[in-house]
Amino acid sequence: MSADTGLPRYSVAELNQAIGSLLERGFAPRFLLEATVSRPQLKKGHLWLTLVDEQASISAVVWASQLSRLAHQPQEGDGVVVVGKLNFWTARANLCVQVLDLRPSLSAVLRQFERVRQQLEPEGLFALERKRALPPLPGAIALLTAAPSSALADMLRTAAERWPATRIHVVPMPVQGAVEAQVRARLAQVIAAAPELAIEAVVLARGGGSREDLAVFDGEGLARDLAACPLPVVTGLGHEDDTTIADLVADYRAATPTAAIVALLPDRLAVHQGLRQSQILLQQRLLQRLERERQGLMASRERLERHHPTLLLDALRQQLRHRLDLLQALSPQRLLERGFALVRGADGRLLRSVRELQPGDPLQLELADGRIDANVRRVSANRSSSHD
Repeated sequence: MSADTGLPRYSVAELNQAIGSLLERGFAPRFLLEATVSRPQLKKGHLWLTLVDEQASISAVVWASQLSRLAHQPQEGDGVVVVGKLNFWTARANLCVQVLDLRPSLSAVLRQFERVRQQLEPEGLFALERKRALPPLPGAIALLTAAPSSALADMLRTAAERWPATRIHVVPMPVQGAVEAQVRARLAQVIAAAPELAIEAVVLARGGGSREDLAVFDGEGLARDLAACPLPVVTGLGHEDDTTIADLVADYRAATPTAAIVALLPDRLAVHQGLRQSQILLQQRLLQRLERERQGLMASRERLERHHPTLLLDALRQQLRHRLDLLQALSPQRLLERGFALVRGADGRLLRSVRELQPGDPLQLELADGRIDANVRRVSANRSSSHD
């Protein structure tokens, strides 16, 4: 080959240094990379893996100093989003992605969600009939969420506005990264303390974040803990469109942390209005009852007045007068006053037939104004009576 071809001449080291300089000047110092994890393995405390897609692959490494700080520990086949930068070793012209942070990709999160859902659904953990009603006026509730956080501040403000009588027990928990075990531990603490603190419901909340950030609430272990929780569970995780496994297991799923408080605590203004309406209704019913009782008392009074002893005595006197008049009208004395007479024998017995007398028998004739003693001279019977 001719030495004066005009092409640049490099040694191997010079070439590799030139490539390294070119990469440093022409490539972003940090970038996001969507890939699938292949063949992860630990070597001397460092995690080596291959990042692949459908068409290519590249080596990657997580240095030991960074590995413990990762939000997600990658497994074979996991879809991930990597925050990384390029590492180029000039000695061997070896190119590698240095992983600064790593989290599951949305596709991986959704696959995990679907896997757990298919596993738990046949067991009835999502069934509507197992979901419990929320307490109408809880005396105390537990809030499991990040503290401090804007979500917690919103929930506490909403609770104070709606129903300040409820005691709020804030239980701080991590909500970012691979923290399912810690979330489960906080839940177990709440369940253990519930009898002593009179806790009546649990709120599991996390404000905002991407669907990937909510992957911690898709765990099978947490789902089983929530299903076994003796207290009603309300979830308020992420945004309205986000649904996690924990949401499916919970007794009530709210769209946001604030909505969870709204669902669990009554609105004191609405309760006051309801009590006022109930008071008005009770007053109306009481007045109606009093009016019915008043009318009943008036009717009873009228009946009593109609049966007053004076009126009864007057009625009896009237009846007695009528009967007395009747007796007087039927009295023999009245007949005597009309000219009739009572005829008695010598023994004082009333005589009703001439057959009871003989000539010479003594008689007593009783008139209206006195008595006459007489003797029978002659007895004459009526023709009709003589034929009897």
